[in-house]
Amino acid sequence: MKVIIEKGSGVRGAMLLTWRKQFFCLLWTIILLSQWVHGQHCIWYGECGNSTKIPEKKLNCNYTGPPIPLSDQEGQDLLKELCPGLVYEDNKVCCDTQQLRTLRNNIQIPLQYLDRCPACFFNFMTLFCELTCSPRQSDFLNTTDTSPFNQSTTNVLELSYYISLTFANAMYNACKDVQAPSTNIKALNVLCGREASKCTPQNWIKYMFNIENGQVPFAIDPFFSDVPVKGFNPMNNATFNCTQSLDDGSGPCSCQDCSEACGPTPVPPSPLPPWIILGMDAMAVIMWCSYIAFLLIFFGIVLGAWCYRRRMITSEYGPILDSNHSHSINSDGTDFLGDATCCETLGERFENCLRVLFSSWGSMCVRHPLTVILTSVVLVSICSAGLTYMRITTNPVELWSSPSSRARQEKDYFDQHFGPFFRTEQLIITTPVNASFVFSPTLGPDIPFTSILNITILRQVLDLQTEITNLTAEYKGETVTLKDICVSPLAPYNDNCTILSVLNYFQNSHEVLNHKNADDFFVYFDYHTHFMYCVSSPTSLDDTSTFHDACMGTFGGPVFPWLALGGYEGNNYNNATALVITFPVNNYLNDTEKLGKALAWEKAFIDFVKNYDNPNLTISFSAERSIEDEIDRESSSDVTTIVISYVIMFVYISLALGHINSFWTVLVDSKVSLGIAGILIVLSSVACSLGIFSYIGIPLTLIVIEVIPFLVLAVGVDNIFIIVQTYQRDERMPEEELHQQIGRILGEVAPSMFLSSFSETVAFFLGGLSSMPAVRTFSLFAGLAVFIDFLLQISCFVSLLGLDIKRQEANRPDIFCCVKFPEGQREKSEGCLFRFFKKIYAPFILKDWVRPLVVAVFVGMLSFSIAVVNKVEIGLDQKLSMPDDSYVLDYFGNLSEYLHTGAPVYFVVEDGHDYKTSEGQNAVCGGVGCNNNSLVQQIYTASLLKNYTKISNAPSSWLDDYFDWVKPQSSCCRYFNTTGAFCNASVVDKSCVHCRPLTSLGKKNPNGTEFMHFLPMFLSDIPNIKCGKGGHAAYSTALDLLENNTDVGATYFMSYHSILKTSSDFIDALKMARELTDNITQAIGPQNKTYSVFPYSVFYVFYEQYLTIVYDAAFNLGISLMAIFVVSTVLLGFELWSAVLVCFTIAMILVNMFGVMWLWGISLNAVSLVNLVMCCGISVEFCSHIVRAFSVSTRSSRVDRAEEALAHMGSSVFSGITLTKFGGILILALSKSQIFQIFYFRMYLSIVLLGATHGLIFLPVLLSYAGPSANKAKVMAARKRVVGTEREQLIY
Repeated sequence: MKVIIEKGSGVRGAMLLTWRKQFFCLLWTIILLSQWVHGQHCIWYGECGNSTKIPEKKLNCNYTGPPIPLSDQEGQDLLKELCPGLVYEDNKVCCDTQQLRTLRNNIQIPLQYLDRCPACFFNFMTLFCELTCSPRQSDFLNTTDTSPFNQSTTNVLELSYYISLTFANAMYNACKDVQAPSTNIKALNVLCGREASKCTPQNWIKYMFNIENGQVPFAIDPFFSDVPVKGFNPMNNATFNCTQSLDDGSGPCSCQDCSEACGPTPVPPSPLPPWIILGMDAMAVIMWCSYIAFLLIFFGIVLGAWCYRRRMITSEYGPILDSNHSHSINSDGTDFLGDATCCETLGERFENCLRVLFSSWGSMCVRHPLTVILTSVVLVSICSAGLTYMRITTNPVELWSSPSSRARQEKDYFDQHFGPFFRTEQLIITTPVNASFVFSPTLGPDIPFTSILNITILRQVLDLQTEITNLTAEYKGETVTLKDICVSPLAPYNDNCTILSVLNYFQNSHEVLNHKNADDFFVYFDYHTHFMYCVSSPTSLDDTSTFHDACMGTFGGPVFPWLALGGYEGNNYNNATALVITFPVNNYLNDTEKLGKALAWEKAFIDFVKNYDNPNLTISFSAERSIEDEIDRESSSDVTTIVISYVIMFVYISLALGHINSFWTVLVDSKVSLGIAGILIVLSSVACSLGIFSYIGIPLTLIVIEVIPFLVLAVGVDNIFIIVQTYQRDERMPEEELHQQIGRILGEVAPSMFLSSFSETVAFFLGGLSSMPAVRTFSLFAGLAVFIDFLLQISCFVSLLGLDIKRQEANRPDIFCCVKFPEGQREKSEGCLFRFFKKIYAPFILKDWVRPLVVAVFVGMLSFSIAVVNKVEIGLDQKLSMPDDSYVLDYFGNLSEYLHTGAPVYFVVEDGHDYKTSEGQNAVCGGVGCNNNSLVQQIYTASLLKNYTKISNAPSSWLDDYFDWVKPQSSCCRYFNTTGAFCNASVVDKSCVHCRPLTSLGKKNPNGTEFMHFLPMFLSDIPNIKCGKGGHAAYSTALDLLENNTDVGATYFMSYHSILKTSSDFIDALKMARELTDNITQAIGPQNKTYSVFPYSVFYVFYEQYLTIVYDAAFNLGISLMAIFVVSTVLLGFELWSAVLVCFTIAMILVNMFGVMWLWGISLNAVSLVNLVMCCGISVEFCSHIVRAFSVSTRSSRVDRAEEALAHMGSSVFSGITLTKFGGILILALSKSQIFQIFYFRMYLSIVLLGATHGLIFLPVLLSYAGPSANKAKVMAARKRVVGTEREQLIY
């Protein structure tokens, strides 16, 4: 019994042990199950009450049960569309269909911006899908506050979201580079609530979950950690890098949206190092060494020749002087003539023909003066009558850009396809008031604000802006307002004018500007916070404040801070020291009526701002018409200066032309009337030239009107002085009548006049081959004017000279010729200037010790000029075109100082590209799947090197925005299934369906007819809070739709240049943009392409000339020198060496002009090139007369021949062109116009001084060393002409 009892106790013990083991296993299972249940339960399910913060949004229902399967098909489809990672067999999730609908609606704006980068959007959606629907919500979500909804349900008011730092960083890194194509900014600028550069993973997520952002109906507090916190495991789902492809087949993000996909950041090529030798400028070293070498060689040769000549040779012309030598001029001449070469004989005969021709012509003009004068007057009148058809070109485009130039053709193409670039009215406003302050936000550090952003100043600026918008003008009896002419991108739906101003952040309203939410301790919201929000997110439609103020302007577009603020560093817009207000106004290509209205309003705008007075505001401004207006005013203001200049020259000519023999004959010897007649002839030649070309229809330019009279007066006066002074120094031969004497004199001097005038005419006409309109027009007008002046001088002036001599010989006073003085003894004497040149100046210059010094000095000048010729700046500072007192000068100064971005640049794809195929799309777009060398991608890459390429932003791409807009996930592209008409995203209508199905094919970019079907809808869609991708505002003019919207023609992609301050900046910007588009054309076009890509910006037509200005200058000056050489060779009697010396001296003058330009800060541009071409012509006057006088001289040596030429011709050149011009030029220094002071006073003075010094100092010395030998045939002919006379005959 006992045993049995013991056995029973063991069984019970065993059973107890077994039960205990089962109990502990069950308990452990329950614990594990409870943990499993805890990990799978939800924190909410479904939607309950409305949010008190945002009444139109719902709160989620508090729910702590297990996930619930989605039973309806719509919910399952939405889950698959939005959160495919949560799709399981039973689809158990913590959200219902309505929550999924809300999620889809809430992610529309992020979708439109972030879906460009699939990896970014996948990570972004993971964050919100796990928050909204994850079956394990309780693992990383904790409800911290609720509110009752009904008796059995509560609302979730606040929760904590535990997020892995690794996940947050991965999401941010995948999204940080994603671009918003329509605005040229990063997407995070819109989605992060601050500047993208200041956005971090944490503050981005905190902003999106902040209940104050106007989008979240309840508070979500994110906590970031990679380790468990308070029993919660941070959400750390798998993420994708932006360089990775997704599991659904989506490709990696493009380089534009993912910097990691771009590879290493491109590095601009290093600038060419300066060319240096021994640490000094190479050109300076080379020219200095060359100059020293030249001096050593030259002085060595001179010294050696001097020693040799002293020992061996008495005269280099000994054989000619020796009467026993066949070459002597004292021989009978037979042998001498026989020894003349064929070329010398031909030259003498040609010279004789000219002499006989001009002698006969001069004699006829004196014998029949009235006939000649009346005929001249009639012909001049007929030609001048063409002035009634005269048109003056003041349009800068017509003036500086050739119609056949590339920039002009591209401008015309742009204007025809997209309309002309808008007109710009702009103010730059600063303040002298010191009202800077510090704002203390509720969160974050204190923010300093400058005085210009003080609310008091902003209110005054808003008042000014409002007054301007309310301005009216009168045009042909009609009242013109700003709304009649302004750019309204959303018209006709929204007719508000585009005003790029920070006041548009406040909707141009004092009420919005004054919005403030504060208590006794803190300012939660006011204009500071709104300003800081808007400069970070200018496209926002809600600033997340209690007022929900928009940042978008009233015109329906963003106001980017770099366009509306100035004077700040980096992105510190709160440190701006200037406000920039821009009023874009429509431009009109061929509608003069609408253009007239715009001009009228601009005039009212200018008058208003000029007279506006506010001590707290300093305003600089400009209108589109300002530059042209100021140039016209400048021309008018300088009329007085120009008139005084010409009056001084006229007075000098009238007084200096007469040769006064004694005090008693001053009235008789005076030639005031002849001088005035000569001046009228000069002016008549100018009028004839203008009239003839006006008949033809060639318009004038201000350069022609201002420069040609100066040129023709220089040439004409020189010839007048030569004719008159040659007569005054001449003695009438026995039995020679007056008409014969004047005919003989004209025969002697007219060939020289013909040489200079014809050389200039041919040179100027060949200059008409230039592609630069200003140079071409000047050359044509100048060439004809110079030739007409010559014809009038050898005809009309000669007749007037004959009449004046008869008056003088009849002892009648000048002007009052009806009076006759009693006859008296008349003595002729040499003029003082002629005696000075003959007795003092010419002998001194040609002394043996002076000549080497002259050569050394002038070769030194030449060497210096060659060394600096490549350092002359190219371009024209626009400030120089304005008068000293112009209001535009302040604007130009502030433009360079304050603005932070340059002009818009449009990359135009000409008609012919196929956008309907994937290949054509990928060659242009910048999103997923696009080519690495696509148009958008190349421009984006260029913008990364903005200091080198001068491209500051990625381009706005209509194609990329269209692809984002048309995606089936987006709510943007919808249409009425009943009519097929477009349905805007803001429309609530069940008949509105998505354009494309949510299938793998529907998610791809549209092709073919589908591409064209939805494109017009995109271009008509106005951006709104549910769809920010509508293309009407940004792209309505960016595409040229063809054939009833069945194809795409020309299109453009807009970016901005970086800030451009100097001419070299503008030139480099044009050059780099063209290099970029050449590369794009090669990359996107087919082999047999007939279209190209080109850049267009409003300043290109003005700066294109500088790309080829060096070539143009070399071409124009070279062809002018060639023409002078050919004409001089022929008209100097085929003396090739004489023509070489003329051209060499003129070339020296031109090179020295470049040296003066460098010293005096004169840049090379169309104006200075015109002056250089004129310099070439005027230099002929200084050189050709001297050389011809040398070539026909019969003196025994080169030194003597040079001395004779300088004595006789030098005095006429000096008293004619040199003194005449010198007096008139000095007055130009008093001009108010900077362009007159620099390009006319400085260059004219340099031309006259260099021409005079080279013609009257260097050239005679050069001729004494290297002049051509005497033409034997000319010497014999001269001897025969003076046989039988005892007086010394001057031969020219």
